[in-house]
Amino acid sequence: ATEFAKEEVKRVLGILDSHLKTQTFLVGERVSLADISVVCTLLWLYKQVLEPAFRQPFVNVNRWFVTCLNQPQFKAVLGDVKLCEKMAQFDAKKFAENQPKKDTPKKEKPPKEEKKQEKKEEKKPAPEEELDECDQALAAEPKSKDPFAHLPKSPFVMDEFKRKYSNEDTLTVALPHFWEHFDKEGWSIWYAEYRFPEELSQTFMSCNLITGMFQRLDKLRKNAFASVILFGTNNDSSISGVWVFRGQELAFPLSPDWQVDYESYTWRKLDSDSEECKTLVKEYFLWEGEFQHVGKPFNQGKIFK
Repeated sequence: ATEFAKEEVKRVLGILDSHLKTQTFLVGERVSLADISVVCTLLWLYKQVLEPAFRQPFVNVNRWFVTCLNQPQFKAVLGDVKLCEKMAQFDAKKFAENQPKKDTPKKEKPPKEEKKQEKKEEKKPAPEEELDECDQALAAEPKSKDPFAHLPKSPFVMDEFKRKYSNEDTLTVALPHFWEHFDKEGWSIWYAEYRFPEELSQTFMSCNLITGMFQRLDKLRKNAFASVILFGTNNDSSISGVWVFRGQELAFPLSPDWQVDYESYTWRKLDSDSEECKTLVKEYFLWEGEFQHVGKPFNQGKIFK
């Protein structure tokens, strides 16, 4: 059973190690609830089981675990954690010694017939339940505020447009719906272009660049929509896109989690009433058109929704 458990731990750590190969933390670029939960789950493994030889193959997990432990919030709850030097071994003798001894039951004397006045016991308040290390860490996680809470309510319902875009014809249904309901006071439209096209080589790597940005902006999805297109071929390509944001300013500065990629692009706010804006929205949302401003053929596109 012990050997099976060790192999199972290795299997799970291997999966986690592969995920962390390209990630600083489990989700995004900052500590999240996922990191807190998994660190607390692995804490006693690292304290009692994962001796140096055992944990050595999982370099990415080790790096992530130690990085988390050194964050001030973790230190405040867990203190200085000493990693296991020698794997704990099961000692049957000590285990038996620590088990409570079975006492022979004593014969109880029959109660006296005299009736005693029963004293009313005062109800004591139940002691507060102590939080374990994991619960304390979870409680210490600051609650994230909605970066768009300060904006007035908008009549344009982005989720409704996204359903139209995903499930119905873009040209005849989704685009007319967009322009019919678009609220130019509550939303804004932006054109973005990647600053360093000379660094783009293989097209599949350029697509990964777009996908990675989308993944890091996951919490922005409710308040944004974008169509980003890769144009050209290997070693001769460019990336540009049309974005729709809640509010009149770029959304990225509103949260540190959203600031990883946006400075790699130039951003230009479009006038939603202009013909240029309507043409760009149509071409980028359809992935069809002349794209005269690009000068390269359409390769493939990605939708952020």
